[in-house]
Amino acid sequence: MIVGMWVRSTMAYRTSFLIMTVGNLLATGLDFVAIALMFTHIGELGGFTLDEVAFLYGTTSVAFGLADLALGTMGRLGQRVRDGTMDTLLVRPVPILAQVAADRFALRRLGRITQGALLLGWSLARLDIDWTLDRVLLMPVMLLSGGAIFGALFVLGGAFQFWAKDASEVQNAFTFGGTTLLEYPPTVFGKELLRGVTFVIPLAFVNWLPALHILGRPDPLGLPARIGFAAPLVAGACCAVAGLAWRAGLRAYQSTGS
Repeated sequence: MIVGMWVRSTMAYRTSFLIMTVGNLLATGLDFVAIALMFTHIGELGGFTLDEVAFLYGTTSVAFGLADLALGTMGRLGQRVRDGTMDTLLVRPVPILAQVAADRFALRRLGRITQGALLLGWSLARLDIDWTLDRVLLMPVMLLSGGAIFGALFVLGGAFQFWAKDASEVQNAFTFGGTTLLEYPPTVFGKELLRGVTFVIPLAFVNWLPALHILGRPDPLGLPARIGFAAPLVAGACCAVAGLAWRAGLRAYQSTGS
């Protein structure tokens, strides 16, 4: 209902919506332009070709775009906590998380998803992948699980703001920062970082681990080739942790009393 209201509000100015969506698409695409320019001077990056890096970039952009479209407004939760407008959400007979997610729902974020999907399609057309059944099944699993993992990080960041009051930049470090990290091959990073994003904050399950299996490449940490299929389980665990943190944050919330 709230989402529908914001969609109708957006579509009332269709030209503005189109311009903002295209602008969002082009703005996010500039990141890959910088990567492509890098490849005009080098043949490979960490042993990965431009087509393979485009595959990594496309998959993480789609996964992050899905989470950003659904939960990107979590970054404004700190402001609601500070000014007391969080109270208005508590008295409505609708789940608080759904209200926060729907607040100022922005269709223009479709630009990132579109840009990522186009780049992913371009890379798949150029890559010589042995499309076995497990690889075909892993593609949608990777995108949906990756979106769920990023979504869990958005919710965790929002929950943290109940205590910190202003922690949107901390959240952005793991969401926007995470998607930037995953756009590059894992082989260009140190093993300490790879262990951290595999076993501590499991960003590697967004696209690195599934993508390595699809591309037929070994894991830098020597993990089993099919570990990418654990992405749904990891995503489920992340969502469970995020749910617990969200409920704890709501219990800790103290109204302004105004």
